[in-house]
Amino acid sequence: MNFKIPLAWLQLAQQKFRFLIAIAGIAFIVLLMFVQLGFQDALYSSATAVHQKLRGDLFLVSSQYKSLTSNQSFSRTRLYQALGFDGVESVNSIYLQFAKLKNPVTGEKYSIYVIGFDPAISVMNIPEVEINLDKLKMPDVMLFDRDSRTEFGPIAEEFKVGDINQTIEIFPYNSLIGYKVRVGGLFSLGPSFGVDGNLLVSDSTFLRINPNTRPADMIDVGVISLKPNADEERILKNLQETLPDDVQVFTRQGFIEFEKKYWSVRTPIGFILNLMLTMASVVGVVIVYQILYSNIATQFIAYATLKAIGYANIYLLNVVFQQALILAILGYIPGFIASIGLYDFAMKATKLPIVMTGNNAFLVLTSTILICITSGALAINKLRSADPADIF
Repeated sequence: MNFKIPLAWLQLAQQKFRFLIAIAGIAFIVLLMFVQLGFQDALYSSATAVHQKLRGDLFLVSSQYKSLTSNQSFSRTRLYQALGFDGVESVNSIYLQFAKLKNPVTGEKYSIYVIGFDPAISVMNIPEVEINLDKLKMPDVMLFDRDSRTEFGPIAEEFKVGDINQTIEIFPYNSLIGYKVRVGGLFSLGPSFGVDGNLLVSDSTFLRINPNTRPADMIDVGVISLKPNADEERILKNLQETLPDDVQVFTRQGFIEFEKKYWSVRTPIGFILNLMLTMASVVGVVIVYQILYSNIATQFIAYATLKAIGYANIYLLNVVFQQALILAILGYIPGFIASIGLYDFAMKATKLPIVMTGNNAFLVLTSTILICITSGALAINKLRSADPADIF
């Protein structure tokens, strides 16, 4: 059996240096798309990390709520009212507020996110938190997020080597007087684009860390747990229709989607990431168009000759589309490999969840093919005008 090498491949490989440059250009576009998607996923994943770890079915927040890091408090009375609805099993309160943690080594103060709740019932679906609930019941004890950024100092490292009496000073944002708490354990949650690190404390410790900043009955998130086999949608609708309009109720997925929408639409970082992803696609079309157009111009006489001996335009157009597909596949492979290495580097540097996913891998492959096919469609206008009479 004779194997025929495709004409599209022969034309591309004829000028090896140009071919390699073309593949490198497409690989760079692939890398750009992966970077934008990776950071976009990290933005949404990190911004909703707390939402995903909350143990509950429905969530109550203020009607002025915008995001978890720009929270608005509401009266705990609303949460107790929800407890009276049929199908609701239990409720719990969460306090949220930024404070300043003093680095025990340098003495510098850095913003950290403090999460307070009643440790009698865990609201965080994190095994390490479950194990340390009894420690949180003691006054002035905190759990420190081991995945917090490095500016907070070697708190996690000191605890791991056995310093169980490690004391950390935390300052309310508008105060020069700090409050000392003891590290009782570690957990893993991770930073986000708006949070550098996290602390978990009991509700009573939270209020002592932040004295006079709010009344004790003003909470930030209400967690509602339903009875087994309860109709979540029915209860949600009843709560939305019955509770006053100073609060709003979400399912878990609705709570997550609301947060994602805030970061995507209402923040500069969300807009920039979306814009850069669009620009990467546009630049990709331009680069591949120039590559294919240049190749057609170089092979113009060959195409005209093929038309002269009877090959139809559709055959020649098919050759160009084959070249576009070859460039897409060969450019995608090194771009994918480079992206994995870059993701690993960026994740270690930022501690953000920048990971390669199957969905992104498929999406970028499909986008790369579409970019190359679109560029091919634009480049074939010159090929349509290839008239043998003009050449010979």
